[in-house]
Amino acid sequence: MIDIVNIIREYFAHHIIFSVGLLLIAGYAFGQLSEKIKLPAITGYIFAGVLVGSSGLKLIRHENMEMLYVLSEVTLSFIAVIIGGEFSFYKLKLYGKKIVFLTLAQMFLTFGLVSVGLILFSFPVYIAFLLGAISAATAPAATVVIVEKLKARGKFVDYLYGIVALDDAGTVILFSIAFALSTSIIGKTELNLSYSLFHAFKEIFYSIIIGAIGGIAIHFITFKKKNLNEIKIISLGFIFITTSISISLHLSPLISNMVLGMLLINLSKKNVRILFSLEPLTPPLYAVFFAIAGTELNLQVFKDGSILIAGFLFIILRSFGKYFGIYFSAMAMNINKNIRNYLGLSLLPQAGVAIGLVLFVQASPVVAASSIEIQNEIGKMINIVLMSVFINEIVGPPLSKIAILKNLKRR
Repeated sequence: MIDIVNIIREYFAHHIIFSVGLLLIAGYAFGQLSEKIKLPAITGYIFAGVLVGSSGLKLIRHENMEMLYVLSEVTLSFIAVIIGGEFSFYKLKLYGKKIVFLTLAQMFLTFGLVSVGLILFSFPVYIAFLLGAISAATAPAATVVIVEKLKARGKFVDYLYGIVALDDAGTVILFSIAFALSTSIIGKTELNLSYSLFHAFKEIFYSIIIGAIGGIAIHFITFKKKNLNEIKIISLGFIFITTSISISLHLSPLISNMVLGMLLINLSKKNVRILFSLEPLTPPLYAVFFAIAGTELNLQVFKDGSILIAGFLFIILRSFGKYFGIYFSAMAMNINKNIRNYLGLSLLPQAGVAIGLVLFVQASPVVAASSIEIQNEIGKMINIVLMSVFINEIVGPPLSKIAILKNLKRR
């Protein structure tokens, strides 16, 4: 067995196509196994990535990861368009205020619980605030894949997609405030909160503009076309361009593509065929996406006892914030009992946005110029987030599946 693994590493693992093929096959095998034991297929995809990645057999080379990230960005773009496609103006009018209230309630309760809990656990205030803001982030990918797999629809899914969509924008703003406070403490400089807020709103505004342009362009170019293959080619082109422009300008491709999808579905009901034309592409992309996520999960974070304790505290407080933020705010608005009881369970998965934010902190010039002690604290923070992502990506999808099944209406 060892010899076969070594042969693969030496002769085949260097090739990016081999890496993609391996992730697809391993993902499929573990996905099927997961479904046999009543877990979501994506849990199997993640385990497959852990097995062949750096924490397992090391069959995916580090130099290939940058190219694999392209597939992750493409998949997230599709997911964002699908979420946006559920945002009809009719639904926004019907649920909009409630969705905003639910989103804010779970965001601020999560931020408050994690921040205060870590401060009481003797964490520096700036680290607690940063982790509190990062804890508000929710990964939309697991949610969308499970909904699509189960072909679920109805109020529960409308609320879920709405919260997941707004949570990304809300987290950007919340993190900008926490980062401004933290850098003023680290660098012992004057707090420039207005600049940070302006930067956050500017990022969201420009992301919306780029997505709107992409959505309008797809609508007008494809409106009179009947050939689904032509529609698919044009749509993919503009989705890719929208995503690449957003990433190149350091904006949010998630927000841009959500807006793109939202505009498509509201400009004409006929545009639902665009989403339909993209559907056959998604299963292999989802499998690779979550397998890639698995390769990034590093089991080394579980070796440090202090990180383990702090990580579990972070995970538990975040879970309480997400669940009870939804539960109590839904109760205050007399929202359906089933939605109130299960919606919070669907918000536990955490991945790319959280990792992106913590790496943004690490790359900050203020942190780079700080003392060794502060840099060590930032290192601990990164490991806590990585541990949270690992646990929540494994535990979160099955809980999301349970919650959606409890509220299931099939398409």
